[in-house]
Amino acid sequence: MKKRTRRKILDHIGLIILAVIMLFPLAWWFFASFKTLGDLASTNILPKHWTLDNYINGWHLTSELSFGRLFLNTLRIVIVNVIGAVVTSSLVAFGFARLNFKFKNFWFAIVMATLMLPSQVTVVSQYIMYNKLGLIDSYWPLNLPYLLGGGAFFIFLMVQFIRGVPRELDESAKIDGASTFQTYYRIILPLLKAPLTTVAIYAFTWSWDDFYSQMLYLSTPIKFTVGLGLRMFIDAWEIKWGELLAMSLLSIVPALILFFTRQKDFVEGVATSGLKG
Repeated sequence: MKKRTRRKILDHIGLIILAVIMLFPLAWWFFASFKTLGDLASTNILPKHWTLDNYINGWHLTSELSFGRLFLNTLRIVIVNVIGAVVTSSLVAFGFARLNFKFKNFWFAIVMATLMLPSQVTVVSQYIMYNKLGLIDSYWPLNLPYLLGGGAFFIFLMVQFIRGVPRELDESAKIDGASTFQTYYRIILPLLKAPLTTVAIYAFTWSWDDFYSQMLYLSTPIKFTVGLGLRMFIDAWEIKWGELLAMSLLSIVPALILFFTRQKDFVEGVATSGLKG
């Protein structure tokens, strides 16, 4: 009994040490956002002179552009992507998991094969396509992938979960006169709470952090997102470290709130989708 207690104490001490090591950079980041430029050069974690100038100056990025506008632009993209990914990925997954159509296994294999393709491989062809459609410098290139299935990962996640739902439910719905879409909407969709939450969190996080695509397709400052706004603190002559630290700290707040408020559903969705099927 004493040996087991001693082992638990050592385990907790080890976890506390690891937690401190992992949280130290975040703590430094937080306190550094309240430092003056002179204090940033010091090794002290706490500021000698606390200031809110980094947040005030950083929020007013330019005379015509504030970070409030950048947050609204990013939220507009993210909301469309989350709704699009949740709706379209569940529809596509329902088709692969429940419907029978010609070459179904072949098309599903093609979808899964795209998981092995880095985004950089298709970026040139995608840019040419969007350019010919006149969609450059708009939000459409950032929204369309999420509105058209959401991607292979989301589809696979949904398919795995739907395959674990008993087919007897579908058959009962058909006996009651339900159509295929009604079976999806009334029977399958209510059971997808956990994986749908997982898809929503991933879509939110990936869209919010997607600096590469935003930099590629957006060129007008008034349409910029938070990620592109942070890049504006860095130029060829100087880096505004205080403002950059303050605004980058604010930029992660929405994702942290979403994750910690829906953490249980997120973990449940990944676990159940990975074990079923």
